[in-house]
Amino acid sequence: MSGSQQSQKHRPEVGTTQPNASGHVEIDGVRLKLSHPYEAAGQWIGQQEVLMQLLACWISVDDSDLPLTPRLIGSPGVGKTQLAIAAAKAQGRPLYIYQCTADTRPEDLLITPVLSQGGEIAYHASPLVTAMITGGICILDEGNRMNEKSWASLAPLLDGRRYVESIVAGITIHAEKEFRATVTMNQDESTFEIPDYIMSRLQPTLSVGFPSKQDEMSILQYHLPFAQPEMLAMTVEFLQHSHELKLDFSPRDGINLLRFAIKRMMQDKNHPISADEAWQEALEKCLGEEAVDLESLAQRRKRTLGGDAVPLGLADLFFDPDDPLHPDRDDDDDDDDDDL
Repeated sequence: MSGSQQSQKHRPEVGTTQPNASGHVEIDGVRLKLSHPYEAAGQWIGQQEVLMQLLACWISVDDSDLPLTPRLIGSPGVGKTQLAIAAAKAQGRPLYIYQCTADTRPEDLLITPVLSQGGEIAYHASPLVTAMITGGICILDEGNRMNEKSWASLAPLLDGRRYVESIVAGITIHAEKEFRATVTMNQDESTFEIPDYIMSRLQPTLSVGFPSKQDEMSILQYHLPFAQPEMLAMTVEFLQHSHELKLDFSPRDGINLLRFAIKRMMQDKNHPISADEAWQEALEKCLGEEAVDLESLAQRRKRTLGGDAVPLGLADLFFDPDDPLHPDRDDDDDDDDDDL
């Protein structure tokens, strides 16, 4: 057994008291106000394999074995957070969610000082630190929107040390044995690049893809049990076609589209608009006019990503294609003169 394993195995339990009735706990003389757990229901429909993979990451097979902190990747709206919520519910432990943003600071992630009514400083534990103290599960939602400085404060938590240091409160907090975590990450351009030393701690990578046709129908029915079967079918066909064309319209988009269409149909019961008309209007208003023609949208996206790009020469960096001074420009006038 390595030295790190021995220190982990024989390390005493976290030196904290149990939270009192008011939701406070004391650590090294510092009184912390704990966050409230997330209570909403979480059901995961389809893609059972990735759910089992996530649950496997949280298993400890030995006293010296540590749980993994996986990252869930996929397009926005495919259900990464819902997957993590369902996994936490299956574990039967309190769940805490922290929404990461570009301006998240280390103290936001850990402990934040606030001014109490009595004019004194009170310390509030973040959802992450609360999960550490109570032995709960924390979801760091959209983690790659967070900057490196904030990630650096979590480095000792994500390896065998399993603790964080709060500079603000002046205390070190060790994670309870039952603490588990996962990080969701969107695959888009409005994110930071996470440093390698953090990525190596967020293992494995679990990919959440778009659902099958049957699963997508079940998802929409679960969230919108009052929707007409015809409108559900239209939405599923649209989403499945967009998946085939590698467009990023997600079940979340379908849910929002249907919700708006149904509200428009119910808005005026004396002069209701048809289901087709309401659905088409909702498609344009929720997903944009370009979503009406998926084939054309897919071609434009392909060209934007360089699928049909023409190789550029050095001169293209300095001259527009139609610039008369472009050295590689085909001059039609010269061609006409040559024909003469």
